[in-house]
Amino acid sequence: MSRTLLRQLPAVDKWLASEPGAALCSEFSRPEVLAVMRDHLDRIRRDVGNGATELPDVASHEYSELLRADLVARRQASLRRTLNATGIVVHTNLGRAPLADDALAAIERVARGYSNLEFDLETGKRGSRQDHVESLLTELTGAEAAFVVNNCAAALMLALHAFANGREVVISRGELIEIGGSFRMPDVIAESGAIMAEVGTTNRTSLADYESALTDATRVLLASHPSNYRVVGFTAKPALAELAELARQRGLVFVQDLGSGCLTEISAPGFAAEPTVAHSIAQGVDLVTFSGDKLLGGPQAGIVAGRADLVEVLRKRPMARALRIDKLSLAALEATLRLYKPPHDPMAKIPVLRMIGESKASIDARSRHVAEQLSGHAGLNVEIVDGVSFAGGGALPMSEIPTRVIRVTAGQSGAAELALKLRSRDPAVIGRIADDALTLDLRTVAPDETDELVAAIAEALA
Repeated sequence: MSRTLLRQLPAVDKWLASEPGAALCSEFSRPEVLAVMRDHLDRIRRDVGNGATELPDVASHEYSELLRADLVARRQASLRRTLNATGIVVHTNLGRAPLADDALAAIERVARGYSNLEFDLETGKRGSRQDHVESLLTELTGAEAAFVVNNCAAALMLALHAFANGREVVISRGELIEIGGSFRMPDVIAESGAIMAEVGTTNRTSLADYESALTDATRVLLASHPSNYRVVGFTAKPALAELAELARQRGLVFVQDLGSGCLTEISAPGFAAEPTVAHSIAQGVDLVTFSGDKLLGGPQAGIVAGRADLVEVLRKRPMARALRIDKLSLAALEATLRLYKPPHDPMAKIPVLRMIGESKASIDARSRHVAEQLSGHAGLNVEIVDGVSFAGGGALPMSEIPTRVIRVTAGQSGAAELALKLRSRDPAVIGRIADDALTLDLRTVAPDETDELVAAIAEALA
């Protein structure tokens, strides 16, 4: 039976020459149509092999529309905009910090044509791309100098390569962190060419542990702020000022990987205070490395701030060119940093800070507005309940912010099925599944995205 059915399938070349095939080839390219039709024929053969007793009418208009839908889907951009309804503000998998309007405008200005990226308009000679942000960074952090590369891991690797290549880096065992994608601090140190010397224990490290580990080969003391985990209970570690003094006495470079890039004090219910870059500089850290796309609220970037003589060494390293920041990220970073200067209020202007600071009452009001718009859909159950937002995914683990969330259940459709339908849209909608319901947290949905969210849910149900 199956062989008889399979013989009825048309040859691909013959089908391409048919009316439906030719129509699709005129709208799309022949190789595209050929690839999709072959996929469909393979699927039909598998169905027959699994017991199917009828073939679809591949010559029909209805089947042609099915093929057309697949062709359109294949042309859809892979990297797409999403509506983040997870309540996780700095969501690594969803691109971390959304950019402020000023940063988006800066990218557009620079992307439209040429720019003075490495050109000094005053002298008419070659300039440095670092000039566009360095003075802003030193003003905001209190550092003598600053240097920007493409991400924080690159910033740390550059610093270690410059000052400890072939020599020792001393770090506490409690700070051998692993970040997203299985990137581990020991691996970053090894890749830089440095030799790692661990001191102390997971939960307790003393200044004496550092002192006893120092040898003639030691060049760097490294502290790593645990932005993606916390060790609590019976714990101890030296203050930054103590490590800074030890490094100064022994002629070493004290580097701190701060990670989150917090530039201002953040006060919000449930938000665990994060140390600022300015605080680390004030405590005597020689070089602080941090991200541009976490709490700073800008584009992906790795920033090194600290002593001018040490930053100058980094500028001259050949590795610095391989790790340099691109012009669009630089434009967005400059615009974001300017939002930290008066008369701007960064808590209002920078999306991640605004989201963290939004009150529970405000989110409740916005959630009720969405629930009212969805209430007319048959079979849809919507309720507003207490919940928790998170400052970061894979970072800022202690920051659980009280919120209100929308719990959605849709008739016979399970939460996973509804979530899949919403992910398949453009823009995709990403929520969280909890207690057999789809949970939507508007903390991470901008007010001007609310109508899109409602429309997406309505269309998914339809």
